[in-house]
Amino acid sequence: MTDFDDPAFFGDRWAGRYDDLSQGPDPTAAVDFLAGLAPAGSSVLELAIGGGRVAIPLARRGFAVEGVEASQAVVDRLRTISGGESLPVLTGDMADVPNPGPFPLVYVVWNSLFNLTAQDRQVDTFRNVARVLEPGGVFVLECYVPDVAAYDSQFRTDAVHEDSAGFTLTVHDRIAQRIEMQHVTVDATGFRLLPTAHRYCWPAELDLMARLAGLRLRERWSDWHRAPFTSRSADHISVYELA
Repeated sequence: MTDFDDPAFFGDRWAGRYDDLSQGPDPTAAVDFLAGLAPAGSSVLELAIGGGRVAIPLARRGFAVEGVEASQAVVDRLRTISGGESLPVLTGDMADVPNPGPFPLVYVVWNSLFNLTAQDRQVDTFRNVARVLEPGGVFVLECYVPDVAAYDSQFRTDAVHEDSAGFTLTVHDRIAQRIEMQHVTVDATGFRLLPTAHRYCWPAELDLMARLAGLRLRERWSDWHRAPFTSRSADHISVYELA
């Protein structure tokens, strides 16, 4: 086991990277999508809640949003964000789904399932989500569709400026479906390292994990706006329901 396999590793190393962890892609479409899957005012659960980018606006819609987050450093940052100070969040491995539920909706966004670097733990996530879903409840995943050829480029230049440079080193294990990356920034103050690791899955593998947990695929889209999912889609929103 390496540090990459520690559930808190990613958040602990990246928490200081951003001024505001609630920033990122506009969450409006995601919040609209999720809000339509659970009764108004119900309790819902976000795995890997992070900086609350989705959870906070969903809570403002009247939902009782709970969360689980592996990194205490990220939870501490969440508490400094307006709307994040009062969200009930448990610190722990999202694969264990420690929140008791039951919930009509559990979701994980922005590829965060892939931060679990072992297939067994990804399978555990589906099984434990199924355990806390109420009858008819749904589990929603936002994931990228793997592009294996892109991961084989072991050196990529990210940015070059007159006083700094950034590059990324990548190791790709095709058999384990695992990517280990080191994002390096060099400037006058020295160098900074931001490592990360993913274990990617194709949609068909996720569907099998769901079936093993007693869930079935209800719908799949290319984005939160419900664009059709095709062989050219780079991302997917998958909705699984308790069978």
